[in-house]
Amino acid sequence: MSTNLNPTLGDLLTPHAEPLFLLPALLVTAAYFWRFGQARATPEGQVRWPWWRAALFGLGMALLLLTTQSLAATLTASSMALYMGRLMVLAEVVPPLLVLGIPAGVRLDPRRSLGRMLGVLLDPWLALAVWSAVIIFWNVPAGFNASVVTNTAAALLPALYLLSSLLVWGVVLRPLPAVQPSGIGSRGWFGLLSALPMMGVAAVWLYSPKVLYTPYVSALCLWNLTPLQNQQFSGWIMMMAGLPALGLALVQLMAWLIKLSEGQGLPGPVPPER
Repeated sequence: MSTNLNPTLGDLLTPHAEPLFLLPALLVTAAYFWRFGQARATPEGQVRWPWWRAALFGLGMALLLLTTQSLAATLTASSMALYMGRLMVLAEVVPPLLVLGIPAGVRLDPRRSLGRMLGVLLDPWLALAVWSAVIIFWNVPAGFNASVVTNTAAALLPALYLLSSLLVWGVVLRPLPAVQPSGIGSRGWFGLLSALPMMGVAAVWLYSPKVLYTPYVSALCLWNLTPLQNQQFSGWIMMMAGLPALGLALVQLMAWLIKLSEGQGLPGPVPPER
């Protein structure tokens, strides 16, 4: 069956089931809204779990299903730009929506097993290491070529982008303060550092004079793009997708600096000696 090299948006959004994402997504969504319905039965639950949180979570899960359960997910070998657009939705759009959907005031004991596990997973250094490894290893030519050739790029790489980005956004947005004792300044520095690997990869794609990935050197790309244009568009997509997170990190850093400067204000007048 030949590939349509000029698909429309309707063609790209044609449903195409992928059980690896479909079943877990449906189970998580059902569990979330079941707990949401239970919480809304009490006044305290309505305060902790407002409608806007459920709406953001539902939007995030809808985008997750849209990017993984459509025909666009099968066109990895025909368009690096389309593939990178899907990955950026899974890394920079879906995770913050899901994290913001977590209700306020979740009671977790940091000394119990679940609290200790989440405290380890949401440690800034661990999250930064996992995220950097995913971005750098799977975007160097050897790693990316192997993932495309072995067909793991279609399922494994999107899952890694999603899970590692959930850790990053969990540190940045801090939805579980009981097990995340970090201030706004450290989160700002973390957000700035976590944005650097993606921005570096995007810059390489933008300014490279040749196609870096073997599967795309002679590929017939969608919408009559050349392989080099395909790679450059991928760089633009990755860079633009990372700007909101970078902007948030800068805002957090500025807020931290303002708070720091206010705390180090001029000393008050010395009281006169008696």
